[in-house]
Amino acid sequence: MTATAGQKISVTVPALDVLGKAKGDIDDIVNYISTDNPVAAQQLRDDILAKIDLPPFHPRLYRKGKMPGTREMVVRHNYIVIYAETPELVTILRVIHAARLWP
Repeated sequence: MTATAGQKISVTVPALDVLGKAKGDIDDIVNYISTDNPVAAQQLRDDILAKIDLPPFHPRLYRKGKMPGTREMVVRHNYIVIYAETPELVTILRVIHAARLWP
């Protein structure tokens, strides 16, 4: 669809839901890293939280996940955000280290 001058285009962005398990994953990752390097842990937390906000705007931008119906977004090179998407909702399911066996 092409808009003409002055014409408004309505775009619906899906809602975002971060499951408690994903929030717990982030806390666990940050707590583990902070024992050696609190500054790096906070920077990683900030990076993860910033990336989590992206999928609703481009839900199919990231690779298909290992589990059917999921997608995976890499944060840095060691952490993966796993999410599911529908036209109405993007659900962050887990945040895991890339070396971890998933699923």
